[in-house]
Amino acid sequence: MGFFSKLQGGLSKTRDNIVRGIDNVFNGYSDIDEDFYDELEETLIMGDIGVNATSRIMDGLRQQVNEKKIRSTADCKQLLIDNIREQMKTDEGAYEFENHPAVIFIIGVNGVGKTTSAGKLAAIFKNEGKKVLVAAADTYRAAATEQLQEWTNRAGVPIITGKEGADPASVIYDAVNAFKSRNCDILIVDTAGRLHNKKNLMEELRKMNKIIDRELPDCYRENFIVLDGTTGQNALAQAREFGDVASLTGIVLTKLDGTAKGGIAVAIVSELNIPVKYIGVGESIDDLERFNSEDFVNALFS
Repeated sequence: MGFFSKLQGGLSKTRDNIVRGIDNVFNGYSDIDEDFYDELEETLIMGDIGVNATSRIMDGLRQQVNEKKIRSTADCKQLLIDNIREQMKTDEGAYEFENHPAVIFIIGVNGVGKTTSAGKLAAIFKNEGKKVLVAAADTYRAAATEQLQEWTNRAGVPIITGKEGADPASVIYDAVNAFKSRNCDILIVDTAGRLHNKKNLMEELRKMNKIIDRELPDCYRENFIVLDGTTGQNALAQAREFGDVASLTGIVLTKLDGTAKGGIAVAIVSELNIPVKYIGVGESIDDLERFNSEDFVNALFS
C-alpha cells in the first residue's frame, strides 16, 4: 500500500468528522448568506481546525465569493477546499537542512511517538543516501535507549548512548565527536520527554546547544516537536509550551491513522506559524513521510 493510500485510510475518521459536517452545511443551503457562513465556521471549529485557522479560511472564502460574484453554495465548495490547502502549505525551503550537515533535536512529551519518530527519520535520511548518526539523549526514561536502539537497528544507522541517569550533555559530547570523526551528514538527538519542569528542560537544551555551537558551528539546526494527532487541541497547547523553551522549526505529526482529530494539523500550522514537516500514519518504519499539503487535503476530501 502506498503512503497516499495509507493517509487516505488513516484520515477516514477525520473525514467523517469534518467532511461530513461540511457536506451537511453545503447540502442544507442553496444560497450563500450569513447563516451559511456562520454554520460553516462553526463546523470547521468543531472539527479541530481551530479558531485562528478557521477565521483565515473564512476570510479568504468570503473575499473570493465576493470577487467572483458567486451566489450558489455549490459553486464555492472547491474554494473552501483550496483555502484549507493554502493554510497548510509547507515552503520548500523547510527542507533545506537536508542539503547540509545538520543537527535535529526531537522534542515533545512522553508517549507521542518521539523515539519511534527519531528512528523513522533516521531511516528516511539513510534511504536518501545520508550518513546518519543518532544520539540517545533521553537518559532518564527506563528502556528509552533500548527502544531507540531497536529502531536504529531497523534503520541500519549507528547510535551513541550513555548510562541511565547520565547528563544528556555528556551523550551529546560523545555524539558530536563521533559525528565529526565519521564525517556524518545528519545527527538526530532524541531528548527527554518532559515538560513538568521547564527549568530543567531549558537547562538541558541550553547545555546541549552550547556543545553543538562550539563543536559544530556551521551545522544547520532543527528543533522538531513531535505531536500526537489523537490529542487534538492538547497538541496545540504542547507546541505552545515547548515553543517557550526552544525555537521550534518543524512539527512531526504522529498517529494520524485512526483519529477523528486530524483537523488539528490545519490549526497547528495556522496558530503557531510552524510547518508540519513529517506525518505518520502507522507503526512501520516507512510509515513516516514528508508532509505534502496537496496530498493531505486530497486524502481528506477524497
